[in-house]
Amino acid sequence: MPIHTTRFHALLACFVLFAWMLAGAQAKPDEQNKGGQNRAPSPATPGADYSGMYSFLREGEFVQVTVEDQGRVTGFVSRYGDSESDRGVFLDHFFKLGKLDGNQLAFTTETVHGVSFEFRGTVERGEGKSRGDEAYYVLKGTLVENTTDEAKKTSSHSHEVALKGFPQDMAPPHPERN
Repeated sequence: MPIHTTRFHALLACFVLFAWMLAGAQAKPDEQNKGGQNRAPSPATPGADYSGMYSFLREGEFVQVTVEDQGRVTGFVSRYGDSESDRGVFLDHFFKLGKLDGNQLAFTTETVHGVSFEFRGTVERGEGKSRGDEAYYVLKGTLVENTTDEAKKTSSHSHEVALKGFPQDMAPPHPERN
């Protein structure tokens, strides 16, 4: 048998073996699981799969949540300004403190233009069927809006919220700026 034919067969055998291994690695999860249990791979950081964008109070506003090591949470609230000087302008309130313990989430934002937010609640599975669906996760709890006026008088307004997770591949809905 000529050397070229032998090399071709060896190369073909390697290609077939590689394709077979690749197909096995991409098989459906329930085909790979033993015992019939369908488990998603667990993230490196507990709760990291809660990371993402969630709706906020009004259309176009959102919360970005990022779960880091030891339950530390970073992120920000991006919302429209309400005062005369910032009406319609996007304001970003970065988290001053954030913590995730199991599914218990709490964060407090920095004050921007006299407004800050506090959230205390849970991360729950929503009505979304897959991570690519809206509301796969929902932040449910109490949101407190703290407002300080020019006279340094602070008022707080709290209400129960259910902030729906955006589809995982969806970009934030920032409006066009003129």
